[in-house]
Amino acid sequence: MKLSHFSFNLPDELLAEFPAENRDESRLMVVDRKKGTIEHKFFKDIIDYFDDGDVMVLNNTKVFPARLYGNKEKTGARIEVFLLRELNAEQRLWDVLVDPARKIRIGNKLYFGDDDSLVAEVIDNTTSRGRTLRFLYDGSYEEFREKLVELGETPIPKYINREVVPEDAERYQTIYAKEEGAVAAPTAGLHFSKHLLKRLEIKGVDFAEVTLHVGLGTFNPVEVEDLSKHKMDSEEMNISQEACDIVNNAKKNKKKVCCIGTTSMRALESSVSSQRTLNPYGGWTNKFIYPPYDFSIADCMVTNFHTPKSTLLMMVSAFCGHDLMKKAYEEAIKEKYKFYSYGDAMLII
Repeated sequence: MKLSHFSFNLPDELLAEFPAENRDESRLMVVDRKKGTIEHKFFKDIIDYFDDGDVMVLNNTKVFPARLYGNKEKTGARIEVFLLRELNAEQRLWDVLVDPARKIRIGNKLYFGDDDSLVAEVIDNTTSRGRTLRFLYDGSYEEFREKLVELGETPIPKYINREVVPEDAERYQTIYAKEEGAVAAPTAGLHFSKHLLKRLEIKGVDFAEVTLHVGLGTFNPVEVEDLSKHKMDSEEMNISQEACDIVNNAKKNKKKVCCIGTTSMRALESSVSSQRTLNPYGGWTNKFIYPPYDFSIADCMVTNFHTPKSTLLMMVSAFCGHDLMKKAYEEAIKEKYKFYSYGDAMLII
């Protein structure tokens, strides 16, 4: 498969700027791989496709307010700082992206907050936009982290062409988010409401929680025509023994295992045994799934509608079958489904 196989025209108005009013009332396209059929539902109808003993795999990562705005010393220029990952808690070292990057050099200081209570010094250049910052703050580590949360804003994706609103703090987060560390939401999970989760639980559906801290690499464009040459950014993940037991039991009992989102799928596929069972794992993954690919664990998945040429679209193509995926996307555009992070959902069975 080549990059050009994943190109299509996506009208701008189909990129969702805001989420559906109620989480579980976004639209749901149901794609049946065996029958080759496409149905149009609402997300809350997903309950009709699952039975007692089936398992949904949820990514419980929690988004932190990763976008900060500071001022450069002397010039006062406004600089956006996007926190990617903490490198050293004791020294308060962070990997970040800065914008505009050309103005930010090693040795520069940035000041945050109206009272300049937080200062950062640039100590390294990592990429064209990447920098390593050392934060300087008079207070304990806990107070420093609280300060980051206080000054940071919800990192809604750049393509959403509007200011962050207070509701984003709640809506750009799954209701089961627990483990802080993501800079982007695992968006397929945004469609679950507390009420829907309860109804699924009453029906006997089990939930296995895994953690994959979504990084900005998720949005990195693929720039090589030969997909085998694309390198994914590494993301931190964790799969507990408890999650493995839930998933492996379901497999043994011939029950459905449904990954909620591409991140859950990547986590599972990053830790498979030779017997095609799930192993516990704590570490990093840079797994890139594109067609042809033989999936080991899940037999269905929920995912949002993705942008052209994205690695997420490539995984969906590998799982769904390329021709059926193309047909589903043509239908989605015709029926005006909303795309991307705050968009509608697809269930592939």
